[in-house]
Formats: sequence, C-alpha cells, structure tokens
Amino acid sequence: MDKLDAMNAFAKVVASGSYAEAARRLGLTRSAVSKAVMELEQLLGARLLDRTTRRVTPTEAGTAYYERCLSILADVEETELQISRLHDEPRGLLKVNAPMSFGILYLGDAVAEFMRSYPELRVELILNDRFIDPLEEGVDVTVRIGALADSSLISRRLAPAHLALVASPDYLLEHGMPASPQALSEHQCLAYGHMAAVHRWQLRHGAETLAVPFSAALCSNNGEVLRAAALAGNGIANLPTFLVGDDIAAGRLVVVLPDYPPAELGIFALYAPNRYLAAKTRLFIDFLAKRFGDSPSWDAYRQSA
Repeated sequence: MDKLDAMNAFAKVVASGSYAEAARRLGLTRSAVSKAVMELEQLLGARLLDRTTRRVTPTEAGTAYYERCLSILADVEETELQISRLHDEPRGLLKVNAPMSFGILYLGDAVAEFMRSYPELRVELILNDRFIDPLEEGVDVTVRIGALADSSLISRRLAPAHLALVASPDYLLEHGMPASPQALSEHQCLAYGHMAAVHRWQLRHGAETLAVPFSAALCSNNGEVLRAAALAGNGIANLPTFLVGDDIAAGRLVVVLPDYPPAELGIFALYAPNRYLAAKTRLFIDFLAKRFGDSPSWDAYRQSA
C-alpha cells in the first residue's frame, strides 16, 4: 500500500475508532488496514495508536499526525476534483442515501435515467428511514424530507413535500367527514412514529397554525404501512402526497378537512461543503431538482382540483 493510501487507512481508523469499521469503509481486509498502520509507525518511528479490546484511540503523536493527514488528503482530493471538473463528466462511484418509500417510488427511475446519460458512472443507492451522517458514512448525496436540523451540511430544495389528511370513502361513509379539526379526536387516526398517549398534527388555517391533538389507532414508522391502513378503511392518516397523490386522483382516498391542510415540508438534497463539488454530485442534484421541481408529478391532482 502506498503512503497516501496508508495515510487514508490510518485516518479512517482514527475517525471510526475501529480497524474493522475502517476496513469496511475502504473495502479492504482488516489485516490490510492493520498492516498499513504498522508500516506508518515503522516509517515514523512512533506509536500512532493505542489499541484496547473495545476501541482504538490515537496517541499524542497519532493525533498530530491524523490532523496533518486530513489536511494532506483534503488537498489531494480537491486537486483531483478541480482537474476532473475540466471535463465536467460524472465518473466513479456516486453514493446516494434516501428514505425508503420515496426512494422506491421515485428515485429508482431517476437514478436509472441519470445513469443512461453517464455510462462511466456507478451508483450505490442506499434506502433507509434513519438519518445518517453523510460525512461518516461516505455518502455523496442524502435526500431528506421535512424540516432540517442545523448542521455543517449544505442543503438544496428539490421539491415541495405537501401533506394531506386522507381517508377511504368507505371509512367516511361509516364514520362521517370531520366537520372541524377538533372532531378528529372522535375518529380513528393513523400516526407516523411511536405510540404515545397524545399525538398532534400541525394544521394550517390561513396564517394560523393549529396543533390538533388526537389518539392513534395505529402507529408506524413507515408511510406505506399507514397508506395501506387508510386504503383499508382503518382511519384518517396524515401522509405526504408523493405517497397518496395517485390515490386521491383515482378516488381511492379522499382529502379530509381541505380547508385545514397540514404544514408543508420540503424535499432536500444534503451534501458536504466543498470548494470543488464533484461533477457527479453537482449534476445529480441539478438533475433531481429539474426532474421534480415546484410542481412534481405526484401533485398533479392539486392542479386539477
């Protein structure tokens, strides 16, 4: 392993606190990473890491060397990215993370179309509903839905994420249409998240925002589960229109309390700050913003309403 690769392996060990985790991120064996660190220690004549059964931590010399490694590796990466931008051609591996439902419904086709335009690009699409740290996971683009927490990441809005209170025609025929937000307490409601004594939906009415309490008949951390329950007539759900827009358009679900729509969210692309944003990252985000836009296909029913 050459010196730059060894420095990168050492930096990954320090960042993760584990030889095994560093090896996983680099796609190497644990023994190869361990050997690289040992070679650096022999070259420098200093112990860089203290090893215990639970964690690997840098020595004083290791901490100083780690900081210099990060600076050197960043300079090398920026130089390579700057040169690659001259060609403006996505290449190499693009790692994308997104929520499960949105990824299955919309990102799969988007990635396929993007790859057809750039045959030298390889894509790894990772779908899960937990928030990940893209810096730690080595992800180029993270797609997230909802309010964003303060972070060092840069965000770009790709599309609106409208929400709608919906129920099946059969449910409304049996239980009636709620006449007001307060009437939701008398209905079976389907909540996103974990079971709690009281849930609240944020509903808008003009410039006013109402926090409407209700008890949940069903809770789930997956929107598809709640959609299926709503279609089956199990209650009223508050779901993103990218999940239920087609159901509303087809009459399988009906919008409840249309004068009190839920607070709007957004769909965002998150990425690490970098003076020389890689062409693969920049062009992919541009592509998603153009593909979805301010009037995405799943909101077509809103334009015809």
